[in-house]
Amino acid sequence: MAGNTFGKVFRVTTFGESHGAAIGCVIDGVPSNIILCERDIQQELDRRKPGQSDVTTQRQEGDAVEILSGVLEGRTTGTPLALLIRNKDQQSSDYNNIKDVFRPGHADQTYFQKFGIRDHRGGGRSSGRETAARVAAGAVAKKILSLESIRVISYTLAIGDVRAMTIDYDVIEKNVVRAPDLRQAQAMIERINEVKEQGDSIGGIVETVVIGCPSGLGDPVFDKMESRISHAVMSIGAIKGIEFGAGFSAAKMLGSENNDTPVVENNKLKTLNNLAGGILGGIATGENICFRVAVKPPSSISRAQLAANKDLSLQKIEIKGRHDPCLCPRIVPVIEAMTALVLVDTLLIQKTIR
Repeated sequence: MAGNTFGKVFRVTTFGESHGAAIGCVIDGVPSNIILCERDIQQELDRRKPGQSDVTTQRQEGDAVEILSGVLEGRTTGTPLALLIRNKDQQSSDYNNIKDVFRPGHADQTYFQKFGIRDHRGGGRSSGRETAARVAAGAVAKKILSLESIRVISYTLAIGDVRAMTIDYDVIEKNVVRAPDLRQAQAMIERINEVKEQGDSIGGIVETVVIGCPSGLGDPVFDKMESRISHAVMSIGAIKGIEFGAGFSAAKMLGSENNDTPVVENNKLKTLNNLAGGILGGIATGENICFRVAVKPPSSISRAQLAANKDLSLQKIEIKGRHDPCLCPRIVPVIEAMTALVLVDTLLIQKTIR
């Protein structure tokens, strides 16, 4: 099936289903002699794994990663790196009542229309569980980026209409919603619990900042930096929109307002407000790359709703099982991972040009 591989030089293929034996990935194009161990990958997976708090799914998965190939005596060999994460806490019987029903807002219907069969056990490949493999691959990419002093930082900017008022990177991992504002984090938690008690779910906005990206990364025309990041991030199931820099607010501006004023700092050309989000002509400027994404509310909710089944009749359903009332807290490391994969790929491509 097409669509399971991402990247041109640093190529990642993910495999596995939500309720299958395991999920994982194979990464081809990993440079040799990179110091890498399972701990490097595990610390990123622990940020994404389920059961972290009351505002995430209560499925209990350790998400322990196994390196099957591509590492010898703590260093990458340059051969394909295979990573495996075994599923331990599947409760497939939770989905028996919707085996022939398409959950509203979910990929159940489209997967069935495309393949003529679907894995009803948690959604199979369409489940958010697949993103654990992306985070594992992203951890490897982050390790490579760290050698170039490039950092990717994502955080929950808003949940529903509750928005962070301050941005402090140091507090992101000190609250369960991964917000950069501790006071508003508490308000976000309260809002999630409120909709959870109603059997409902809620969406939000996640912002990402890339610090230390060198100028020149990204390719003109079809492979612009923002095009590749958009492809990567929009491939995450719950993402429904993306904007860079000033984003959609640029549509309300005049050219004189949207054109960044140049400034020179430490013999480097920068801009006053970075309204372009660190990218011009699809090529990184050397300033921070900044973008925001819209995260939809999870579609699996316990509240009664109307759904269609395979014979096209309609019925009321109440979805059982363990589901996230809000995806923002756990999607933060996924967005970081996909961004890191793009950056490593463009970095390796650039090394072949210059």
